[in-house]
Amino acid sequence: MTRPTPARPPWVPAATYPFEDRWADIDGHLVHYVDEGEGPPLLLLNGNPSWSFGWRDVILGLRGSFRCIAPDYPGFGLSKEAPGYDFRPRSHSVVVERLVDRLGLTGLVVFGYAWGGPIGLGLAGRRPELVDALVIGNTWAWPDDRLRVRLFSALMGGPLGAITVERLDLMLRLYLPLGLKRGRLTATERRAYAGPFPPDRRHIMRVLPREITAGRAFLEEVEAGLPRLASVRTLVLWPDADPGFGDGELARWRATFPAAEVVPLKRVGQYIDEDAPADVAAAITAWWGRAPGVPVPGAGTARP
Repeated sequence: MTRPTPARPPWVPAATYPFEDRWADIDGHLVHYVDEGEGPPLLLLNGNPSWSFGWRDVILGLRGSFRCIAPDYPGFGLSKEAPGYDFRPRSHSVVVERLVDRLGLTGLVVFGYAWGGPIGLGLAGRRPELVDALVIGNTWAWPDDRLRVRLFSALMGGPLGAITVERLDLMLRLYLPLGLKRGRLTATERRAYAGPFPPDRRHIMRVLPREITAGRAFLEEVEAGLPRLASVRTLVLWPDADPGFGDGELARWRATFPAAEVVPLKRVGQYIDEDAPADVAAAITAWWGRAPGVPVPGAGTARP
């Protein structure tokens, strides 16, 4: 029996998120995703505490040339997690992989920033035969032992997270707004980001910060899969104002993918989809158009 899909909650603004809601029942999770446009399938994977809402203007800018697919991880956005779900990045990566299989996608362009990087690159490393190209934002794909990283992980993901994240709501009230450099969120946009995380669900936002250190085994797996992607065409979109990722991480990406094209994003913070959607869409369009034998719009996998 098909599970009934929920109505949109009032905190989802139809005017700025004008997409059809699509759903897949995967391992007991009711996974919500956006699937817009025609062309090569572009898989859009966000960080924490974002969801597919953050990709809205990127999708509007690219759906004329790409089939833009933006899933909500279980517990994020409009997706509903199955009982006992752990909200860890490895689990998110597996759910996204099963959604890709459910949709029959091949020739993927995998695009992730922040935690969307390891989640997407984990999938890509496990299933390189599905991947035609990578778009790498401000992200990483290896264990990170820097002191400031460990401190952030402890502050937001450790025992203190019960105060900083759950009681004080700093992920949404402070961390997300400070991750934007070009403008401020409107009241409507703030409600859309906060909607999935009422007080009794704020604990979900603590898991990914904790996993920066606790998820070392998963990050080692992602790193081990990178050589399988060495020949994949790659674009790196690198913001200059994300304090979590700087020249050292960019140098490592250049070494991992020497042929990658690197496009700097000026005066852009962590949430590149929200902060600079026009720049992101323009960079992808220009990069894709420079490839020999680029598939024409509409040549990608059609939606069922």
